[in-house]
Amino acid sequence: MKLLIILLILVSSISFSQEVRELSKTLGKSPKVKLLPEEKEQSLMDYSNIKNVLKKDGLVKHKKKKTKDIQKIKKIRSQLELKKYNYPDGDRFWSFFSEYWLVKNAQTLQWDFSKPQYGIATAFRRLLEKIGYYHRKIKILIVNTPNLTHAALPGDKGEYFFIISLPFMRTLDLTKVDISLLFLEDMYRIDMGYFKENIKEDLGFLGQNFKASKFNKKKLDNLLKDYTRILFKDGFSFQQQYKVTKQMDSVLKADPALWSIYLKMLNKIDELVKDNLLYKDYNKIYPSPELQIKWISPKKKII
Repeated sequence: MKLLIILLILVSSISFSQEVRELSKTLGKSPKVKLLPEEKEQSLMDYSNIKNVLKKDGLVKHKKKKTKDIQKIKKIRSQLELKKYNYPDGDRFWSFFSEYWLVKNAQTLQWDFSKPQYGIATAFRRLLEKIGYYHRKIKILIVNTPNLTHAALPGDKGEYFFIISLPFMRTLDLTKVDISLLFLEDMYRIDMGYFKENIKEDLGFLGQNFKASKFNKKKLDNLLKDYTRILFKDGFSFQQQYKVTKQMDSVLKADPALWSIYLKMLNKIDELVKDNLLYKDYNKIYPSPELQIKWISPKKKII
């Protein structure tokens, strides 16, 4: 009886094992089960997929930023390269060009010689501050020629280049105050725009770009000639001189002592240009001390 039971158990086990093997084969051959939409969405939420997407998205953004940066750098380089071919604009041209003219005319002006410190700059700054002019950049050049008695050349905003002749100073025995008053006159000519007004060369090229065309050196050469013509030949008009003189009169009347010094200096210059042939052309540049005296002298009352 016991033997029969054992045989039945073994037969049942073998039969079950065969069913299991048959079922395994059947499952292996069965078609793939389609996932539901919800199951697909769940698979996309897998962390490894998210990580790959973020990594790819970051690389794309980095590439775009890099491309934009390169384009910006190229644009800046292109602009800098283009600016190399610009004439200086009006705000940055005049100081350079006035110094350029002084260097080009060093032999004529004879400014390269040994001279003491006269203290003219200090005296002139003191005068300017006394009448209310501050923060002016002034450069003074003493020349050893009678051909250019005194003048101011234009500079950049607030900057001036003053010239005074040593022979002229000595001949008239000018004091530092006298010279300062002459420089004040010259400064007004610059401030009123008369020097630039008397330039004949067209200044429209300033600030323009010449990369597409050839650099026009002739314009600068003509401008050099204009400087020389104004300072040595044509000077300023009667109308310009009148306005400068009346400006001096108006400013100095607040200080009678300075006004008196100015009038005496004009009288000395008037006598000089009439008596000394070295200064016969002075009236062509600054017309004229005699008229200036009349313009500012108090009118005599007729009784």
